[in-house]
Amino acid sequence: MTEKYELYRTGQAALPDKTWSWNMYGAGIENIGRNGQPEPFPIPEPADNQLLVRVDSVGMCFSDVKLIRQGGAHPKLYNRNLAEEPTRLGHEAALTIIKVGKALQDEYHPGQRLAIQPDIYQDGRSTAYGYTIPGGLTQYHLIGPEVLDADDGAYVLPLTDDLGYAETALTEPWACVEAAYTQRRRLQPKAGGRLWVIGRPGDETVYTFSGELPAPSLVVLSDVPEAVKTLIRQKVGAEVEMFVRDGLRPSDFPALKAELTDNEGFDDIIMLAPQSAKRVSEAAKLTAFRGTFNLVGDTPLDGKVEIDVGRIHYHYTAYVGNPGPDIAASYGEARNRCDLLPGGAAVFVGAGGPMGQMHVQRAIELKNGPSLIIATEVNQMRLSALEDLFGPLAEAHGKELLTFNPATEDEPLRDFVLNATDQMGADDVVVCVPVAPLMAEAGTYLAPDGMLVLFAGVPNGTMAALDMSAVYLHNAQFTGTSGSALSDQATVIAKTVAGDLSPNRSVAAVGGMEAARDGVEAMMEGRYPGKVVIFPQISGLPLLSLAELKEKYPAVAEKLGPGDVWTAEAEAALVEAFWQVEQAEHA
Repeated sequence: MTEKYELYRTGQAALPDKTWSWNMYGAGIENIGRNGQPEPFPIPEPADNQLLVRVDSVGMCFSDVKLIRQGGAHPKLYNRNLAEEPTRLGHEAALTIIKVGKALQDEYHPGQRLAIQPDIYQDGRSTAYGYTIPGGLTQYHLIGPEVLDADDGAYVLPLTDDLGYAETALTEPWACVEAAYTQRRRLQPKAGGRLWVIGRPGDETVYTFSGELPAPSLVVLSDVPEAVKTLIRQKVGAEVEMFVRDGLRPSDFPALKAELTDNEGFDDIIMLAPQSAKRVSEAAKLTAFRGTFNLVGDTPLDGKVEIDVGRIHYHYTAYVGNPGPDIAASYGEARNRCDLLPGGAAVFVGAGGPMGQMHVQRAIELKNGPSLIIATEVNQMRLSALEDLFGPLAEAHGKELLTFNPATEDEPLRDFVLNATDQMGADDVVVCVPVAPLMAEAGTYLAPDGMLVLFAGVPNGTMAALDMSAVYLHNAQFTGTSGSALSDQATVIAKTVAGDLSPNRSVAAVGGMEAARDGVEAMMEGRYPGKVVIFPQISGLPLLSLAELKEKYPAVAEKLGPGDVWTAEAEAALVEAFWQVEQAEHA
């Protein structure tokens, strides 16, 4: 490493006299910056409970598109007047501490590197970095209690020097990918919750309940056999209030929700001997936030069920089941896995975008992951880039990678998947595009014990026809997650340091501070097959793909890894070529 880069890493170079920032003053990309340019501001001094941080890199994320389109009307901005109180994009950021307030000097020190977890909650209220809290599209800014003393403590993760700047920023989107394979669903009945048990007149099954049933706040019984009433009463205790509501039609369900749950819904719904898809669909609408719907029966439904796939993603509604007669057998993690099946076949729908690529890469690098990986993408440029980037990686890991473009192939994707899996279907299907019909189609080529992961979020209220019979007859699982937590990001960092994950493979284009708005536009257009990373401390570098970098700045590009993968060495060369340290030292 050069002396210039070593000085940069220490964070000890004299500060410039200003910081350049891309503030956001309203909806629309034209309101990012002033007249298409960043603005200069004085570099602030930290108060006792604040840190002055340098922003080293920022990843552009498609989730910002909603913020760009809605401006202050975005849910995380709470109708803020951005013209008077601007925010700033950039929630995927790598930071270096420059100055430490007096009250924080036992915890932090200048030169310390940080990753930031943007999904911040303060007193239960979302105050996300890059949204409510202005984000990283600036050179220097302050962070204080809004980040360092929130509901889960400090929403930053101290780093060693093992990680480069781009891969540090990308630990945040990678954490969202990692979170997709962690258990977010509640898989046990809720203590103190509202329980609704729905039976079927004439059902003579002798049901049992082998596990614990924590006492709910109330129980509603509809058309359940007398033996089940007795069983539930024994399980929950005599003091729990119990209501009997027999003979309900699906059209009566909303009134039940209003009468007994204040329209919040039931935390747990158990449906015994289901037969009617319509009845399941209408009952599922009464599931509360993080609610669990348990189907117990041995006969297929009379059709597919309209399920709110937005709520699976955002509300973590869980659908569990078993053939019976043990109602409790549906619950628990042993029956409800959340990670890719070892040695199985995994399909990734919309695999060519930045997040889809991450899912494919994780599957390839996962030590006990799938052996067959099928990546689908309608954009041939992206699909070809995926083949070039991950074909050799899959071969090196002993995995088979197949690609499929539904827009150019004659056979349907379902047939391709079935043919590739000896008609068994996919053990896992991960949908990375927010299109409900694709989510519904994905459920049609699941193998027994298959898992459908809805990674891309569609609005709550978006319905898709799913085969809910497979949940209780074949242990199908439908899961979804939104965002990530500190623990997910810590896992990604640990995997990266251990060499089990390489976030730098996600980098497709880089640019300096002036190129940030161009980077936002490129992300919105899908101009590059991977992530756009901006280096705010670099001036004079236009937005370039890594291929263009080879043409225009070969001294930087020669430090790329095999397969033209971004590296920490390329970052060092970038600093050597573009960082204006002399100007900073004499400012």
